Amino acid sequence: MKIAVPVTLCALLALSQTAFAAPSQQALKYLGTTRLAPASSSASQGLGQEIHPGPEFDAHFDRLAKGSVSPARVPASHVPTPADSAVFGFQADVGFDGLTHRDQRNASGGNQFSLEPPDQALAVGNGYVVEAVNTAIRVRKTDGTIPVPAVGLNAFFNLAPSIDRSTGVYGPFTSDPKAYYDADTQRWFVTMLEIDQDPATGALQGHSSVLIAVSQSADPTGSWYIYSLDTTNAGDPVNHPGCPCLGDQPLIGADANGFYVTTNEFPLFTSGFNGAQVYAMSKASLESGGPVAAVSFSNIPLAEGPAYSLQPATTAPGGPHANRQGGTEYFMSALDFNNSLDNRIAVWALTNTSTLNSTAPALALQSTIIDSQVYGAPPSAQQKPGPLPLAAFIKDGGFGVKASAQILPLVDGNDDRMQQVTWADGKLWSSLNTVVKPANGVVKAGTAYFIVAPSWSGSALSGSIVKQGYLSLSNHSLIYPSVGVNSAGKGVIAFSVVGDSVYPSAAYAPIDAVNGAGAIRFAALGAAPDDGFSGYAFFGSRVGRWGDYSAAVSDVDGSIWFANEYIPGGTRTLYANWGTFIGHVTP
Repeated sequence: MKIAVPVTLCALLALSQTAFAAPSQQALKYLGTTRLAPASSSASQGLGQEIHPGPEFDAHFDRLAKGSVSPARVPASHVPTPADSAVFGFQADVGFDGLTHRDQRNASGGNQFSLEPPDQALAVGNGYVVEAVNTAIRVRKTDGTIPVPAVGLNAFFNLAPSIDRSTGVYGPFTSDPKAYYDADTQRWFVTMLEIDQDPATGALQGHSSVLIAVSQSADPTGSWYIYSLDTTNAGDPVNHPGCPCLGDQPLIGADANGFYVTTNEFPLFTSGFNGAQVYAMSKASLESGGPVAAVSFSNIPLAEGPAYSLQPATTAPGGPHANRQGGTEYFMSALDFNNSLDNRIAVWALTNTSTLNSTAPALALQSTIIDSQVYGAPPSAQQKPGPLPLAAFIKDGGFGVKASAQILPLVDGNDDRMQQVTWADGKLWSSLNTVVKPANGVVKAGTAYFIVAPSWSGSALSGSIVKQGYLSLSNHSLIYPSVGVNSAGKGVIAFSVVGDSVYPSAAYAPIDAVNGAGAIRFAALGAAPDDGFSGYAFFGSRVGRWGDYSAAVSDVDGSIWFANEYIPGGTRTLYANWGTFIGHVTP
């Protein structure tokens, strides 16, 4: 979910690492248990509107540096100019289609809205693949068979449906799913953002949470515990000005001791941006169904701006967890506060995580800034022209109003916040979207990756770049990357490709710490342009929502699974034609 940030911060944050508020604790609310139980009906029509834009429909995420007019750290002339990446070609039989918009819309008896983008979540283990999108979840076997049909995420979390098609009543607004399989304990985790809504009008109300589901066994088709982490944070004008708030785009990670959630905090009813929030919970407590308390950090500064989008790390299965300083959970984040160009990244360490299993957790959070290659806010992606049935339907007055011709949509290239992080082979692996200027083409969106080695001098954190680089193709955009790495330090960087010669497709490249990223392989070729409602002026935009993120993870055998959005063939809905592809390769 993306939310617009105001032009000025309501208060400037101090720059000292010790300036942010001392951690606090709050109890999670236990909501009972759930199972992946599909609805008996598959009706997709009925009462209620088809599209219900929530806060995620805002067009841009801006982070503002100190001061209302702050120059970019890196001049515009320093836009990265990488050489074209090698292209290995199309790789057949490396996976299968995942959830589509049609699956999502028809899940749980059709009590769903038409939604873009999918926000791809993926977890793999014990012979299962758990995939979630906005707003549905499905479990598959690793051979592609489907033991349980797709279920709406509201239904999975025992909430009222997004829209009850028999009555037109609204349930809570939900978005931004994430999934994780903990190989050590053989338990599954699924999270999502929740905001209360008025049942009659769908208007947002003053309460928000992050919902957390934890399986009770290694079988994701069995029972799950459900918890609610309150992110409203009202009544604290110092650390949470403007609240009641929401915790946008919850990001998740885990180490040997804890499960971690970070959010970007925004007031629900006024302008403002309160920066990143960090929540740490005992993994053992979550998995037992017992009482759980979260240790939270807020008001977190970073260089000349507020910290944002701290990506927690997960450990590659079979590899050792980071165990320095009494147990360490690492995070990574970007520092482009002006939505322009920057050449720094941040590494964060939450230390003494072993105390999460005690009655008095004693956690400490610190960061270090590392010089890096240049990266910056990417442009939207131009598509290969092709059939646009939704555009034609709009132009012909299919919605009851004659409209002008709808032009070929652009595809959203996102921003340059840090994407998912893996701790593997003693290093942190991550990537982000960036603007690039290929030698033989115009400015496009590319992918930048970073492999970082944290280090310690006593209790002080530092780090260095082991390997970094770009993936780029002239006249094509490579967007929404994710890096999955096994415990031996072999992995895959996966992304979507949008450009002149291919419809939106799913692709990947091998990656390791010696050679960096290798040649691009296409895993699933798109069958048509993106032709969804968010890309047309008739619905208030002409940039199709995409992403907002992808996923790549290692299985215990060292193979890599990844999931990215693309445009498949086959039956679509009237409002959208997006789909996902789940790939599986051995690096």
